Amino acid sequence: MRAFAAMTWIELKLFAREPLTVVFVLVLPLVVLYVLNGVFGSQPADPTVWEGLDAVDFYTPSYVALVAATAGVLWQPVHLASYREQGVLRRFQASAISPFTLIGAHMAVTAIAATAGALLLTVVSVAAYDATAPRNWLTLIPVYALVVAAFAALGGILGLLMPTARAAQGLGVLLFFVFMMLGGAGPPQEVLPRVLGRVGDLLPITYAGRLLRGPWLARDADAASAGVLTGVLVVSVVLIVWRLRNENRR
Repeated sequence: MRAFAAMTWIELKLFAREPLTVVFVLVLPLVVLYVLNGVFGSQPADPTVWEGLDAVDFYTPSYVALVAATAGVLWQPVHLASYREQGVLRRFQASAISPFTLIGAHMAVTAIAATAGALLLTVVSVAAYDATAPRNWLTLIPVYALVVAAFAALGGILGLLMPTARAAQGLGVLLFFVFMMLGGAGPPQEVLPRVLGRVGDLLPITYAGRLLRGPWLARDADAASAGVLTGVLVVSVVLIVWRLRNENRR
């Protein structure tokens, strides 16, 4: 546990030293929320889009999900792929510290960064745009934990599979924009072409936003979305274990 805490603290400091990643995780969602609120904020609730909600109430939980996804798929894979390139994982395998400790530390930093971004986004959205504040905290907290864990685990396996840090960075940026544009955090899915709408239905960010909106707005949590994200989490963890064991045999 002491090694895990020390590793998490080191990785958290490394995260804070990367201004581009901090901007993507903490600032960019606020900027896009501002733009979308300027475009859609004055429109009344429309039953044909945004699940019948006001635009800002729809987008705020969606962007909380996007922050978690960004921390998972943009920062984490780059660092893990870089460690693999530099032989850091092999050195861990030869030491008393397990590589699983390193992966766990990265996932913990992902959760910390995502939570900081989520809190900032929520405060700004509620204070500046009169968004609805979270109503059912008892359900929202475990639901949010599932969202963060799923994207942290997804980032972990992507980092272990990507051949280079540059490839991981390119994939992370691509996933960020696909998540934002097609996963319910950009144009309403109802106005997208049918093919793009179907692509959006395949993205975990779509189900993350849908899952968060339930307790956020005092509605029932979406069991199907919870199942999808649980599946992402379980599959990603199994693949992480498989990948690290394969690395040990080399």
